[in-house]
Amino acid sequence: MDLRIAAQIALCMTSWEEKNQLMNMIDMTAPIDVTRVIPCAPGIPGRPAVELVPPAQLRQRSVHTLEGRAVLIHALAHIEFNAINLALDAVWRFAGMPREFYGDWLQVAAEEALHFSLLDAHLRTLGHAYGDFNAHDSLWEMAHKTA
Repeated sequence: MDLRIAAQIALCMTSWEEKNQLMNMIDMTAPIDVTRVIPCAPGIPGRPAVELVPPAQLRQRSVHTLEGRAVLIHALAHIEFNAINLALDAVWRFAGMPREFYGDWLQVAAEEALHFSLLDAHLRTLGHAYGDFNAHDSLWEMAHKTA
C-alpha cells in the first residue's frame, strides 16, 4: 500500500491503539506516489471521544491536587494526540515532496504516539483515562485553516 494512503487511513482511526498499531505496520520501503493529490477522506481527524470546547471554557484546576495533575497530564496527552494526527496529515496532504519528507513525518507520528502512550499510562495511574476531561481543538483548527 502507498505510504501516503496508509497515513490517511491511520489518521482516520479513532482508537489510538489501532492508529499506533497501523503506524507500526507501515512498511517504510513501500512505494510512495509523491505526485498524486489525495482527496480528503471523511472522518479526518480520527480521535477518541473527547469533548471539545472553546479554550476559554476549560476549567482551571490547581496542580496541587490529584485532579489538577490529572487534568494537566490529560492536556499534554491531548497535545500529543494532535501531534500524531498533524504528522499523519502532512504525509497524505502534501504531494510533490521528496521521499524523505514523508518518512520523516511518519517518524514524527510514531514518536508522538510513544509520547501519548506514556502520558496515557501515567494518567491511568491517577485514576483517569484520556477523554475524561474536556479539551480544545485549536491545533487542529489551525491546521484546517492553513490546509
